[in-house]
Amino acid sequence: MVYAADAKTLTQAHQRALSRGMPMAIYTMDMFATGNDGDNRAVVRAVPATELRFAGLALHGPRNAVDKIFKGVTLHP
Repeated sequence: MVYAADAKTLTQAHQRALSRGMPMAIYTMDMFATGNDGDNRAVVRAVPATELRFAGLALHGPRNAVDKIFKGVTLHP
């Protein structure tokens, strides 16, 4: 499932996923300035979780659990 969300909603979804121990990959705006995985990981580690500027989240888990994390978010067109 691909959802469309603004930065605030992605931050809320990230917090919900963290609180539920959900496996995820995060994509931040700062990652667009790097050219490789090592640098991507470094720019994420350099910022406190509460200050991450999300571009996207990828979650893996049962559909009902993912739906709860993205409650109220619409599907991407």
